Amino acid sequence: MLPFAQNLDKAGVKALVSVLNGIDVAGCEVVVAPVAIHIPEAVSTLKKDIAVAAQNCNFKGNGAYTGEISAEQLVDQEVGWVILGHSERRQYFKEDNEILKTKLEYALSKGLKVIFCIGESLAEREANKTREVCISQLEPVKGLLNAASVVIAYEPIWAIGTGKVATPEQAQETHKEIRDYLATVDADLAANIRIQYGGSANASNAGILSACPDIDGFLVGGASLKAEFGDIIKAIAAAKK
Repeated sequence: MLPFAQNLDKAGVKALVSVLNGIDVAGCEVVVAPVAIHIPEAVSTLKKDIAVAAQNCNFKGNGAYTGEISAEQLVDQEVGWVILGHSERRQYFKEDNEILKTKLEYALSKGLKVIFCIGESLAEREANKTREVCISQLEPVKGLLNAASVVIAYEPIWAIGTGKVATPEQAQETHKEIRDYLATVDADLAANIRIQYGGSANASNAGILSACPDIDGFLVGGASLKAEFGDIIKAIAAAKK
């Protein structure tokens, strides 16, 4: 999964789509998440091996919700996925666990698949609250999780754009804690749901991270805008053979 964030203009999207269309994605599910205004361009020009996600959606259907996009509208645009709970949405737009549960239930009810993001801040990490925070974000939605329609993306916020880097051991430790918690909810869910890593994955660390048993791919940030994204895909495919 790679979100374009709020980075590209129309020409930039065309150029990136051209690069993506030239990448061999065999052996790896690839989903891209452009900003809403660029979704039609992505849907119409990306090769069919690459799916499209929205970076967010509303908490209910069409109506008087100025500035929002409904799940129904995304489905109408042939979008199959949506990201919910991204750290920037939680931080800057104050989306809490209650609203995200509502969004998740609504998006799934309309047939969208969901990348559901969780993760802790630097202060929470330093206070040894990583597991506590992640579980607190999953607990309200545990009854909505299923391996066929939901992917969990763990974002160590403290390791994104801060100069601090999570080691493969730290990433694996947290992913295992998440999976162990899910096993208390449902053993089959824990065994089959994908847990992506969203902490500044790039071509240099993708291989070693992919080799970790509880890391099932990446929510790629800045590296998604660079040619190295193809190397990340290759690393995942090789590690998961």
